[in-house]
Amino acid sequence: MKSLLKVIQLYKNETNLIAKAIKNNRDAQHVLFEMYAPKMLSVCRYYIKDLQHAEEAMLNGFFKVFSNLKNFRGEGSFEGWIRRIMVRESISFLRQQKQIEFPMEELGFKNDFTNIINTEIEVAEIQQLIDELPEGYKMVFVMYAIEGYKHHEIAQMLNITEGTSKSQLFKARNLLQQKIKDLNKTSYGTK
Repeated sequence: MKSLLKVIQLYKNETNLIAKAIKNNRDAQHVLFEMYAPKMLSVCRYYIKDLQHAEEAMLNGFFKVFSNLKNFRGEGSFEGWIRRIMVRESISFLRQQKQIEFPMEELGFKNDFTNIINTEIEVAEIQQLIDELPEGYKMVFVMYAIEGYKHHEIAQMLNITEGTSKSQLFKARNLLQQKIKDLNKTSYGTK
């Protein structure tokens, strides 16, 4: 008796997967989604506090990935290309929700940012501290410190000045440092 089960080949070669996905091969699209969805959900979650909304942004981002896959030129990594789409989709989501605000004042400050204090804080606690930042601070902090964007890139993507980007980062780092100090004091019973 012949087996009625169809064996689906797993595509290991990313270039081959992309070529098949461009031709609307649902299996290839599914494999690409499964490969990148966990990382891209993390990217969206950096920006969007609510997990369900982060998932929504990620799914909208993947819709754009597959709709525009033919535009991927192979310059740079495929993951980086997807990541940029997810960042833009997260920013777009927050704009639609009117959750991004940037104070327009341009403050003078020194550019030698100090690092966030090294502690034994759990990743979930750090994410919670980042989530508590005002949205403008959070957006610039994540884009600069986590995603690695430069201030001119952030300014262009968020339609703000470089000075505002630097100011938001400076304020975000100061606020995070204070929150970490407070958390350490609470954790070690000195508060």
